[in-house]
Amino acid sequence: MKKYILTAALVAGFAMPAMAASEYYVAQSAKDKKCEVTSKKPDGKKWVEVGTSTYKTKADATKALKAAPECAPAKK
Repeated sequence: MKKYILTAALVAGFAMPAMAASEYYVAQSAKDKKCEVTSKKPDGKKWVEVGTSTYKTKADATKALKAAPECAPAKK
């Protein structure tokens, strides 16, 4: 019985990091207005969420970051 519990705990331990970052956000710094992709939901104070979508992959979030007008580099 202990062997099965230990095995289940090990399997869960290896599976959790793979599932940890299942959502990505595009966030903008309130201080310097720079944008980045993060797996942690922006707090609304230091980091503000750009748009209202979450993304399943980092690549999708990066694509949205590049398309967001808030994240465009300032034109001189």
